[in-house]
Amino acid sequence: MHEPTLLAAIFWALNVLVQFAFITRVLLRPHREPASRIAWVVVILVLPVLGILAYILFGEVNIGRRRVARMRAVLAQMPKLADAAGLDAAIQRTGVPDRYTHLFRVGHSISGFEPAGGNRARLLADSNAAIDAMVADIDAASSHVHLLFYIWLPDQNGGKIIEALKRAAARGVTCRAMADDLGSRLLIHSAHWRDMGQAGVRLARALPIGNPLLRLLKGRIDLRNHRKIVVIDDRITYCGSQNCADPEFLVKAQYAPWVDAVMRFEGPIARQNQHLFASDWMAHGDDDITGLLWRPVPPSPPGLPAQVIGTGPTVRYSAMPEMFESLMYTARHELIISTPYYVPDESMQGALCASARRGVTTILIVPARNDSWIVGAASRSYYSDLLAAGVRIFEVRGRVAAQVPDLGWRSDADRFRHIWTVAA
Repeated sequence: MHEPTLLAAIFWALNVLVQFAFITRVLLRPHREPASRIAWVVVILVLPVLGILAYILFGEVNIGRRRVARMRAVLAQMPKLADAAGLDAAIQRTGVPDRYTHLFRVGHSISGFEPAGGNRARLLADSNAAIDAMVADIDAASSHVHLLFYIWLPDQNGGKIIEALKRAAARGVTCRAMADDLGSRLLIHSAHWRDMGQAGVRLARALPIGNPLLRLLKGRIDLRNHRKIVVIDDRITYCGSQNCADPEFLVKAQYAPWVDAVMRFEGPIARQNQHLFASDWMAHGDDDITGLLWRPVPPSPPGLPAQVIGTGPTVRYSAMPEMFESLMYTARHELIISTPYYVPDESMQGALCASARRGVTTILIVPARNDSWIVGAASRSYYSDLLAAGVRIFEVRGRVAAQVPDLGWRSDADRFRHIWTVAA
């Protein structure tokens, strides 16, 4: 056999072995939808080199073994939330109706948090109102301020939070601020980040990237910490879809204004968000703040039951789909879902269709123009089945919406386009 022919045969054999190894991995690894497995097998067979590279980069949910091990170690050393003095009373007076207890059980199976009563909650009117409320609470803080955002921009609203943290630190309040290393890179690499540190604000970068090429060998760069949490004095907390930025969102201004949902809570529920923040904070540094979790939970007057549900690499793969589907199947009269990114798995799509089929008024609100054309196209591929089942779909014009707080949207023809017919 001539040498070129031999080399070609060896190369072909190696290529087949590598393809076989990756296809075996695709078929055998856990937590993979059948359709997704088939798609990856086809990609690897049709485009061997590019397909294998794509699978290495995006095929598996992996932030790195060391990071997951660190997170698990931190969680193991943290005190159980139920051990905190004063929390038993809040748990005992939740007043959850029997028809909803199964939902809280699902939530408990994810985060380990029981529903706690005695909370007050308020949905903020818009993005600017949410930031202004946070600034007011930070200015009134007396003990500590803990803040975590996926995207934190050095714009007007981002600057308001920066200045509020600096003022709080100057008067002796312990301030800890954490931002995702990719989503908040503009702020982290700006003078504002350094100024906060010099002002006494303790800073941390979530999932630091470091050398991008080396990071690819350890885990996916695109898997980020998307939490948006504020905890103030262990009694006030904010959570929702809003990042720390102007609604004009200058990094993607062509899709502005962005509409988000943020809720302000007062009560024992703040301790549960404190737990989530502490687990992330200590997984990225040596500042042990477990002492805060042993403090008695501040007493609160009677109020509504609430429960924090936090997911991540240490939680089972199906956690949030299970929660969403449980909520969908609980709906009896009306179900409204508003999301900028509707790309469900098969069971979630089925749950939404089943809701409409059993007579529940089922409405899906999505942006007419998505900031990701791939996601937008994927979302529309699900429309036919949804419409056939009786789901009403509204596309919001001129914005990327996580929620629409003004229920006047039902008759606002200028902002919404109602899709009535099944796509051909």
